[in-house]
Amino acid sequence: MSTGYRFSYDPGTIVYGRNCVERISDELERIGVERALIVCGSTVGSVDEVIGPVVDGTGDRLADVFDETTPDKRLSTVFEGVERMRDEEVDALVSLGGGSSLDIAKVMSVVAASDASPDEIRSTFERERTVPIPETELTPIAAIPTTLAGSDLSAVAGVTAREGGLTRGALIDDRLMPNALFYDPALFETTPHEILCASAMNGFDKAVESLYARNATPITDGTAVRSLRLLDRGLRRLGDGDRSEETLHDSIMGTVLAQYGALGAETLTPSVIHSFGHGIARGYAIQQGGAHGIIAPHALRYLFDTVDGRRDLLAEGLDVDEADTAEETASAVVEAVTGVRDALGLPSRLRSIDDLYESDLPDVAADVANDVMMENAPEGLEPTEDELEAVLRNAW
Repeated sequence: MSTGYRFSYDPGTIVYGRNCVERISDELERIGVERALIVCGSTVGSVDEVIGPVVDGTGDRLADVFDETTPDKRLSTVFEGVERMRDEEVDALVSLGGGSSLDIAKVMSVVAASDASPDEIRSTFERERTVPIPETELTPIAAIPTTLAGSDLSAVAGVTAREGGLTRGALIDDRLMPNALFYDPALFETTPHEILCASAMNGFDKAVESLYARNATPITDGTAVRSLRLLDRGLRRLGDGDRSEETLHDSIMGTVLAQYGALGAETLTPSVIHSFGHGIARGYAIQQGGAHGIIAPHALRYLFDTVDGRRDLLAEGLDVDEADTAEETASAVVEAVTGVRDALGLPSRLRSIDDLYESDLPDVAADVANDVMMENAPEGLEPTEDELEAVLRNAW
């Protein structure tokens, strides 16, 4: 970590507690909102135990529900959502569900503020892999996550388009940070076990990577170490099917801390593991948290073979017993991360992905090498495509 740093971070208001979504209307009033559109997927929108409390909590500020988001995060869905925003004259978005719904809501807020036509936006996206963010105020967002991916307290959004081929892109801007975030254990209880566990690995790896990222700071060190303490304890119990108040608290708050300070526009800390996860999950039939589970131990072994990776601080966060040598510390950290992965019941081999073939690995390695998060790799780690492919083959 550099001895000098600049830390700029402007997070949204965090509201935590069982049934805290009852206070959505109060937070919307604080930011001057009169008409809000709930943005979610069709499954979430049809589960009364999830959508009901959010509708009730939004109260008379609810304009409508847009339940059209999908894990594909299509730009076409954004355009449909913006049309609904204009039809209903909404002045805020309430995102409910996983990271895909929040990403769509963020991009909706950008497109709604733009003077460009959908065709112009689509053309720019195909060319530049992003949607230009106008220099104006964006529609405020209240986020209500129901998974543990750790993409909510974030100034980043991902989106895709399929016009003559799949195009993936991202937007990064401090104005994409939600204005308010509600973490309600009662809603997390409704998320299916497999989905919650897979998403948890993604959030967990944000804390791991914050400690060795090129742009780590003492502030992100503090939140990441505390996050690992909570997640190492909570996720192992969560994987066993424990949904107690204590387990949910440790899992949810650990995920909040994993991303706190790590996902601002100027303070992004995800790096090597996330680049691998993007390269694997964006092209194949596996959720990103599952991809993280497979690759994290192998990526960490590669990292520790090349650089220190601040293994002592990782060992502190994971409560690893003091080791006699640096090599033993690295092995203990990898073992602890593997233990969390296994406790969550996630796959351990790339060969388990139905549509991924060993012959695809060179192309995946190229995608990993070119991923934007690789820029945050620790000092001294300059991976080549051949090295990245070797990691993938070890994970095969």
